Parts: sequence; structure tokens; C-alpha cells
Amino acid sequence: MRSSTDLREYLIRPARPEDAAAVKACVNDAYEHYVARIGMPPGPMTEDYDAVIRKYDVTVAESAGRIVAVLVVTEADEGFLLENVAVVPSRRGTGLGGHLLELAELKACRAGFDSIYLYTHEGMTENRAMYGRSGYVEYARRTEMGLKRIYMRKQLDCSGTRPEAHVPSAPTPPLAPRAR
Repeated sequence: MRSSTDLREYLIRPARPEDAAAVKACVNDAYEHYVARIGMPPGPMTEDYDAVIRKYDVTVAESAGRIVAVLVVTEADEGFLLENVAVVPSRRGTGLGGHLLELAELKACRAGFDSIYLYTHEGMTENRAMYGRSGYVEYARRTEMGLKRIYMRKQLDCSGTRPEAHVPSAPTPPLAPRAR
């Protein structure tokens, strides 16, 4: 796995309405290899990113003017939800996805949560392994809208969270489960 300790080439910022098409392109690029495996486009590929950017906390990573990664988080019924983290294939293994996971965890702490959760399709084995290496533990399996999902949660140590650290943010209304 490639690694990069220098993330200075990336501008990490809140998504803006005019980013919707680039966000969708990034997500589609990140998830397209799963279509054949699970027999349908994963939920994030079917989203209306104009609406997602308006309603949820969406952060993008930009490099050389191109959006290369997306993070979507929100507060939901079960707690603080890591809704989506997508990294274009050319940037996988660089540490960017891990940085966005850490940002999501920081946002959860700042919002007053001591854990963060996510769900993923059971066929997305690479994602499940990555989340496991990052400390997420499976706590449920559910079939929702015909999709076999695995729910994972990570307990957070928020004691070292500094309120002055910069965290891009936007309103985070509750989000209903969607096809993923």
C-alpha cells in the first residue's frame, strides 16, 4: 500500500453548491467497481448531490482544482453517521481516506458523540476490511430495501479534542437510511 504523510497538496473544505457535479463524478469513480459485484449501483452513486450538499455536512478534498475525495456525515437515529467516504482510485492508498475518517471522528466528537457508525454493503469487502483496521467493529447485519448491510461502530476517545482546531462544517440534519 502506498502511503503519504504529506497531505498538503489537498485543500480540505466544505462542499459548495457548485461542487455537486464534481462530487457526483468523484463518488461514481470511487464506487463504479462495485456495480458488477453487487449487481446494482451502490447507494452513493444514485444520490442527488445538489440535495446532499444542501442538507448534510459534506467535505471535499481538492487537488490541482479537482475534487478527489468526498466525506458525508450527519446525525441520525443511531448516533453520528459516517454516511459516505469516497476517494478516487488514483488517490487510494495515499492516506487521504484515513485523513477523512479522522476528520469524521473529530466532527462526531465536536457534536458531542462518543462513537461513530456506518453501514456498508456486505459485498464491499475492501471497505469492511479498511474500517476494521481503523477500529470499527461490526454490530449488526440488516437487510434493508433489499440490500444486505453490515453496520459498524467505533468508540471514540474525545478527551483530546481541541475546540480551536478547524473542522469544515455544515448543518447536519437527520438522514433516513438509503440504498447502499
